[in-house]
Amino acid sequence: MDADTALELVKRGATLLLLDVPQHTLIGIDTQVFSSGPNFRGIKMIPPGIHFVYYSSANKEGSEFSPIVGFFIDASSSQVILRKWDLKEERLVKLSEEDEERYSDAVKRLEFDKHLGPYTLSQYGDWKRLSNYITKDTIERIEPLGGEITIACESEMVGKFSKTSVETALAEQLKNSKFTMPEEKSKRRGCYYTEIPRLVKHKGICGEELTSLNLDKTHLLENVLTKEYGGAEDALLGELQFAFIAFLMGQSLEAYLQWKTLVSLFFGCTEAPLHTRSQLFTKFIRVIYHQLKYGLQKDQKDIGTTDKGVSALLDESWLTSDSFLHHLCKDFFSLVLEAPVVDGDLLSSTRKFKELLEESLGWQFQQNNTADEIYFDEADEYAPVVEILDDPDCMNT
Repeated sequence: MDADTALELVKRGATLLLLDVPQHTLIGIDTQVFSSGPNFRGIKMIPPGIHFVYYSSANKEGSEFSPIVGFFIDASSSQVILRKWDLKEERLVKLSEEDEERYSDAVKRLEFDKHLGPYTLSQYGDWKRLSNYITKDTIERIEPLGGEITIACESEMVGKFSKTSVETALAEQLKNSKFTMPEEKSKRRGCYYTEIPRLVKHKGICGEELTSLNLDKTHLLENVLTKEYGGAEDALLGELQFAFIAFLMGQSLEAYLQWKTLVSLFFGCTEAPLHTRSQLFTKFIRVIYHQLKYGLQKDQKDIGTTDKGVSALLDESWLTSDSFLHHLCKDFFSLVLEAPVVDGDLLSSTRKFKELLEESLGWQFQQNNTADEIYFDEADEYAPVVEILDDPDCMNT
């Protein structure tokens, strides 16, 4: 672009000023990753809105990296977001208001301009599709105390994974044993994600009804929307996107578990997508379509730096044909594509999502002719649940 256009983007965009960052530190924002050199002082031309900043410190040789630390920001036009490297804690910290004002004025006078890497605007479209439902309220409701998301504080999460080979491998891949956090930091609470019950429990209803409620999660979805989100569908989608970004870019195990829980809740519904919440499910399918489309991209230059210790892309081995997602998608595709009446937008979005999985992962979704064609791993916590009761008529507890 010409100089005048660039200058205008610098002035209108937000600036992330990062002081004293050691060389070889990996600095990411949204879908872009930088490796800090001796003159690196941050990133300019950041479009106003929600962004995810993440970093991984390195040893002196730049050959080993610490677990990623990430945090969300809500940037406004011409804002300067300031962080400084703390050598003792080996992380980015905020500065005093006085220092922030002084450095902000210097940035606006373009004193740091030649030390700032430009935000790659051609990738902004990808980021918007991954984050368009995340708002400032989403961040404030979910983010942990202090705002930092890191697997280094999630050692207890590993034991919560299903004991499938894929998810065990995922836990080991994300867990970095070379870098540990001090004991007091490892006990910090994680994100405040919405708790989604695995089973629907009701007093005084018949066993057949209870089984039906657990086979179709529409009732659970309605309860969650009403009690946790005040009926705001977009807020639920915002949490889904928050969790995916924290997992994909921030490599958070906790985030992966929440993403899996929310995806399983959506795909576990049979009544809602066809009758009561067709628009919500259309938006959901588009969200997960863009998540997996982006995560499964290959040959992206500015997205991942696997050879340097961090990757922003999904490993296809996490999404094998025996994964929970394959089973849930198979049932959902049959539900929507074979329905006699279905919302047109939901139908077209579902077909597009099915094609993505078939082309990117080689998954096949044949029609189910016999019951034994649908199977679940014994360790799959999201398999259908059938209640067997002593009392054949009613359940009292």
